[in-house]
Amino acid sequence: MRSDSPRRTPDFRALLTSFVLSQLATNISYVAVPLAAVEALGAGPGQVGALASLSSVAFLLIGLPAGAWVDRLDHRRILIAADLCRALLFATLPLAWWLDVLTLGHLYAIVLLNGCATVFFDVGSQSVLPSIVGRDGLIRANTDINTLLALGNMAGRSAGGALVALLTAPVTLVVTAGAYLASGLRLTGIRRTARATPPGRTGAVPLRAQIGEGVRHVFGSGHLRALALSATLVNLGSAMVTAMLPIVFVRELGLSSAAFGLFGAVGGVAVLCGARSARPLAGRFGYGRTLAVGGLYLAPAGLLVPLIDRGPWLLLAGAGWFTYIFKMGMDNVLGVTLRQRMTPDALLGRMIATFRFLLTGALAVGAGLSGLLGELAGVQTALWVGGALVSTSFLPVLLSPVRTLRELPDQQPHGEKV
Repeated sequence: MRSDSPRRTPDFRALLTSFVLSQLATNISYVAVPLAAVEALGAGPGQVGALASLSSVAFLLIGLPAGAWVDRLDHRRILIAADLCRALLFATLPLAWWLDVLTLGHLYAIVLLNGCATVFFDVGSQSVLPSIVGRDGLIRANTDINTLLALGNMAGRSAGGALVALLTAPVTLVVTAGAYLASGLRLTGIRRTARATPPGRTGAVPLRAQIGEGVRHVFGSGHLRALALSATLVNLGSAMVTAMLPIVFVRELGLSSAAFGLFGAVGGVAVLCGARSARPLAGRFGYGRTLAVGGLYLAPAGLLVPLIDRGPWLLLAGAGWFTYIFKMGMDNVLGVTLRQRMTPDALLGRMIATFRFLLTGALAVGAGLSGLLGELAGVQTALWVGGALVSTSFLPVLLSPVRTLRELPDQQPHGEKV
């Protein structure tokens, strides 16, 4: 098998299919859950913000220890268990709605527990990738994954909006549960699996010490530290924007749930275009320059999103939404690949968990802050603060050693051995 053709690997094809199904489920729920809160339960801005925050707060609660656990356990089993748990959780929502016992408390509990399962799925899926495709195949593999994730994003959000309009939001969540179940079943096709930490060492090192190794690895590297700070800023700002969009579309602009789903699908198109453009742009301008200077030109478009209104303003906001998410799509390929290439196998789970703790924790904080600002100062204020954070998120990378990288590093940094 050629190292530059990861799609020739059956295990990678199984992982790709699972990613698509999982992303489809996630993006349908992205539309259906807040709309169920708004339309079926009459939730306000603060409650919608809390709902969005709870969906990712699990990364703050268990994100760091999850990385150490992933490094100790079989990655394939972790992924399957996470998907099956998510399927079961979302299956309870339409059942509760049919029995007329669906409440905001139930929604809160489901998104929190779903977030816990997602912690293990996200950390495990990135950790298993180098063992499946090899380090030389990572950029092609990450490009393929992010391309298909973007397609799932587009299909999920547009289908989610259409299904909500046709079936109501609670019924739409049946599709979410089914897609997670299908993802878990597809993962059984992976034969090559990995556990990064040797079995004999698992019990010898305390969990806290293992977590500390991962944190020091990230913040002790100028490259990884800059990537972490930049991605944290963009996630914080993006979460503030997206948490308020259901309120803007349904209540302030009086648009349909299908329109909200279509707007979300524009972001999926942007991620797709950014992911497919990442490798050729990096080949022409260099990996570091593409990450740093690309942000300088593209990230400020986030300031256009708070201008959202009916008519031409909706198109202008959509253009800003597309542009900054295009940049996020590029970063998803180049940044993730750089992080994987600069990390020893034995630290992959903990490095990924440290990033996820910061990045998804930023989503939780951003969503909660957005709901608070929406209640106290208005939805537009929350949108403007979020747009400002997105527009400046490129600065840590621009001011770091990352901008000088022409090629991906061939070896792990500092010759680290674990």
